[in-house]
Amino acid sequence: MATYTIGQMASKLGVATSTLRYYDSEGLLPFVGRTSGGARVFRDEDMPMINIIGCLKAGGMPIKNIKQYVDLCDQGDVTIEQRLDMIRDQRDAVVAKMRELQDNLDALDYKLWYYQTADRLGSCEQVDALPDEELSPKMRAVRHRLNH
Repeated sequence: MATYTIGQMASKLGVATSTLRYYDSEGLLPFVGRTSGGARVFRDEDMPMINIIGCLKAGGMPIKNIKQYVDLCDQGDVTIEQRLDMIRDQRDAVVAKMRELQDNLDALDYKLWYYQTADRLGSCEQVDALPDEELSPKMRAVRHRLNH
């Protein structure tokens, strides 16, 4: 069984060693062993859990909830339903955040179009005077959302 130092594991995962230290300090890595000198010892089997911890954190799940998830995993199959609920809830939260981000991106795309068009036409007033029918359906919808 191959083992890795914190630096080696961080490199394999594409994260900073400080990230792994933080996860460990928050109790998210109870499965990571230690040498007699106290150095962390990682194994290949640790990678999937560390990756899902990173996924949950990047998706906005609070550390205390990630800790709860890790603890449930540690308890085995009797907690599958609870873990399933947590993952469903997190997925729903990520989908909602993605929708919000898409709305923000649409607004930025609209403003890019708006200023490019104003530059071409010579003023913002001329863009404001454009009838909705001259805008693409997407730009029309965003204009309406931003102006109402």
